[in-house]
Amino acid sequence: MNTTIHHQLIHWDMTTNKVKEKDLLKEEPLSIRVEGNPYSVMMRTPGDEIPLAAGFCLTEGIIDTAEDYTSIAFCDGEDTNVIAVTLKPSRRQKISEILDRRGFISQSSCGLCGKEIVKDLFQLIKPLEDNIRIDANKALSCLETITRHQPLRAQTRAAHAAVLYGSEFDFLAAAEDVGRHNALDKVIGKILLDRKLGQAAMLTLSSRISYELVQKAARARIPIILAISRPTALAVNLASELNITLASLADGPGLYVFCAVQRLVASNS
Repeated sequence: MNTTIHHQLIHWDMTTNKVKEKDLLKEEPLSIRVEGNPYSVMMRTPGDEIPLAAGFCLTEGIIDTAEDYTSIAFCDGEDTNVIAVTLKPSRRQKISEILDRRGFISQSSCGLCGKEIVKDLFQLIKPLEDNIRIDANKALSCLETITRHQPLRAQTRAAHAAVLYGSEFDFLAAAEDVGRHNALDKVIGKILLDRKLGQAAMLTLSSRISYELVQKAARARIPIILAISRPTALAVNLASELNITLASLADGPGLYVFCAVQRLVASNS
């Protein structure tokens, strides 16, 4: 499935107009159906639809593990924009309330204040354990070199990326998408389908960190999030409650660490 299209444009070089062609990132709707019913429609970059649906289902609370569903598949061949998710009967019964609401708090938070969002999510998601320490210099290097995992960005300058590493900085998976939420769902879905979810220790993001991304990482039990841009205040509040380390690139050398700094250990290297 093509992720880009060629587009003719005019390049004004401050003196003359020149005709050129550039690649644009495609954006198409994807419908996710759960138990035969429409659940969500999202705009995304074509590709990795199955991991995207799997990651979305995990981060939205529809599943907890890969054993909770019987199938995640295209409805009618791989050219469709519809994914069907079928759950095991025991899981379907357990989350009947979520399916009836057709959306998690991240999609139905209009009218809630920040404190209410953090309170509600804190009741739904357990804080993460404090059992990981990683080298801060190596973590910074992973963030600074995130563009190595962004071929679509290099081609279009329009894609966000999410990259997952293990506790020893072993590369687990990377994903790109026009939407930063989708990129995260895709990369989580990849390691979920590969049965490597329990190995995820650090997430790097090309975008800012919003509370929704903290929520998704918490659902996947990822304890450390590093991003190019700074987090929002609500993201820091939620991460603090859930014991997640948040850090971003500093204005000068190093990182700004906003909470749970104990996981990042300085080294002499």
